[in-house]
Amino acid sequence: MMSQTKKLSIAFYWHMHQPVYQLAADSGYIMPWVRLHAVKDYLDMALWVEKFPNLKLNFNYVPALLDALIDYSEGAQDIHSRITSTPDEALTDEDKTFILNNFFDANYQNMILPNDEYRRMYKIVQMEGTENVDIFTSQEYSDLMALFNLAWIDPSFKESDPKLKKLVKKGRNYTYEDRLTILDIQRKIIQKIIPTIKKLLKKNKIEVTTSPYYHPILPILTDYKTIRENGAFDDDISNMKTDLDAKLQTKMALDRIEEIFDYRPKGIWPSEQCVSAKTLNMLSSLGVDWSISDEGILSNSIDFEFEHDFKGYLQEPYNLLKVYDYNTENSDIKMIFRDSIIHSLIEFEYPNHNPEATANDLYDRIKVIQSKILSSPDDEHLLTIAMDGENCWENYIEDGNKFLETLYRLISEDQTLETVLISDYISKIKEYKKLPKIVSGASFNKNFKLWIDEPVKDLAWTYLAHVRHDFSDYVKREPLNPNISLARQELFICEGSDWFWWYGEPNYSGRDNIFDFIFRSHLKNIYKYLDLESPKFLDEPLTSLSPSAPSNYPKSLITPKINGKDITSETDVWNNAGCIEIPDGPVLRESKLFDKIRFGSDKENFYLKLHLNKYIKTIISPIKRTYQMYIYFRKAGRKQALSPIRLVNKSQNISPLAMEKFHNELQVAIREDELRFLRIVKAIPGDMWVLENSKQIEYAYDDVLDIKIPFEILGIEEGEALEFLFINANYGMIDFYIPNDVVLTLERPAEKTAKR
Repeated sequence: MMSQTKKLSIAFYWHMHQPVYQLAADSGYIMPWVRLHAVKDYLDMALWVEKFPNLKLNFNYVPALLDALIDYSEGAQDIHSRITSTPDEALTDEDKTFILNNFFDANYQNMILPNDEYRRMYKIVQMEGTENVDIFTSQEYSDLMALFNLAWIDPSFKESDPKLKKLVKKGRNYTYEDRLTILDIQRKIIQKIIPTIKKLLKKNKIEVTTSPYYHPILPILTDYKTIRENGAFDDDISNMKTDLDAKLQTKMALDRIEEIFDYRPKGIWPSEQCVSAKTLNMLSSLGVDWSISDEGILSNSIDFEFEHDFKGYLQEPYNLLKVYDYNTENSDIKMIFRDSIIHSLIEFEYPNHNPEATANDLYDRIKVIQSKILSSPDDEHLLTIAMDGENCWENYIEDGNKFLETLYRLISEDQTLETVLISDYISKIKEYKKLPKIVSGASFNKNFKLWIDEPVKDLAWTYLAHVRHDFSDYVKREPLNPNISLARQELFICEGSDWFWWYGEPNYSGRDNIFDFIFRSHLKNIYKYLDLESPKFLDEPLTSLSPSAPSNYPKSLITPKINGKDITSETDVWNNAGCIEIPDGPVLRESKLFDKIRFGSDKENFYLKLHLNKYIKTIISPIKRTYQMYIYFRKAGRKQALSPIRLVNKSQNISPLAMEKFHNELQVAIREDELRFLRIVKAIPGDMWVLENSKQIEYAYDDVLDIKIPFEILGIEEGEALEFLFINANYGMIDFYIPNDVVLTLERPAEKTAKR
């Protein structure tokens, strides 16, 4: 007789966060992402619990995001909405240039391609660029603004709202009044978000938690000296004491959620799930009952290796399915840990495939996990599926609606599964495992290198440290100044994670210069509130200090062997090549094809040595991935027979590089550690591409991929410069550019030239 199936509890936990996009508390918004994600994600993600009677969901809201939602519900505007609400005849050339550069910020495959007119205008801008505002008529500009704002509204609202449904069906010839109507519909959607959350809270259908007010990385603020001892910071900022800031930001967040929802959160989602012993001590001192981190942190903390089979299934899921009790200096705090494979599948793998098939795949995975707890000595087991609740859905068909509907239905109809509210579950069970220690780290690494220990990131911290010292000195001199609280708020904004995330490498927002401007504006605001003169260095953009080239260009000419072997000696000629390091990140680690790219030349050939990302050999997934890289070439100054990049922009942030044109494209594809193809195509008139004879290209793939391309194929004569860039583009969709903001340049040596 088969053993009776044990019930498995599932905690879906969706994290909602946007940084501060204002230059000051009373100003408009520089970027539109709060508004656009509000009409696409924040309301409809919560409404799923009304469609399935026994479905319960957990949500984490960062208070700074809720403040922005309240602003928008009361009529706040961003630059995009202000221009959208400007009458056609009042649009300036500057407005039109802004529209051309910013109103295609949407997923091409799912948000632009489905509309014929939107797609047509996108192609025109891809071919013509954004310098000439006369490429569109006044009507086309009106259509572009309307279509952009419509594209960001969740499909469910487009079906349920008759007025909105009619506007979508119209497709073109939108009037000024139509645009105002679209913005009004967006505002009404936003106005429903907080009342809906309140209603669902009272019905006990959802649980709400929060993060520190402006989303700082808590271990950096609370564990500053320890992190510095590990080599992350230099002496210039060694005296910045921010442990009290961390506690105040967290208490402010708890108070703000209670003020908005009449409900004090019991749990805290530490920003980016970054934890440390001092972080948990601080949370416990504030009366927080529980917190969350990632499977990797648990593995390091209990010295247990979570092994996965070739399909990604956990061999022994028991330890991941328990609630842990951690003893702090104050009292115990409970910890749960998310399944990292499921997070990666939802975030990176599933968007590229049929949503019903992937929902069934995830359901099957859950059932396999459930089958492995039959021999468990315990009765209660919790599978935690926790991740960003807003940024991946535009990569799905129908904004993920079909995927979520199928998944929630499968779970709801299975009587051996239940979805739970985390606090209810923790208070109900009595089976806690002791957590003897907590190892510091983020959800995807241990060293916090996505926010520190990089030249531009560390310079941003130096700016912040200098300003914080000035602020502290002022408070000691003038403690009764009523503006101190306003200045402190600006300081807390600048401690948020997003500024340091986007500065430097490896992440690229497509709008790094705007993030930099907002960050420095808030630092300057501190001096304004205190009636002090701000230091001159705050006028200098940090993004101008970002390297626009690889860490080193070739030191000399090279003529290497093309054998696919890695470098094994200091005398290898490849040591004189240029070198681009592609650092890890939450997205890059999963999707990048190569860890490092070396390049160089002799008089006749251009050489590449591509070091394969070792991590992709260890990825366990039910879906075999093909990893691709595209390398684009052109002669510097060449104006004829160039064609645009053919790849699809994956995210809403479109790099200026997407508008560049080239005359050759080299395609590389690797699947299951096998080189599937390497081929070169060339541009022909009419923005077209044709396959070129690749026999002259020599390559070898073993430990690494070596490539030799004759300059003759690329049309580069002696003394001429070759411009090139690399694009990681799995499934033909752009993941990231290398470098992220400029093309690289290498000169073919003339007869007497010895160096670049």
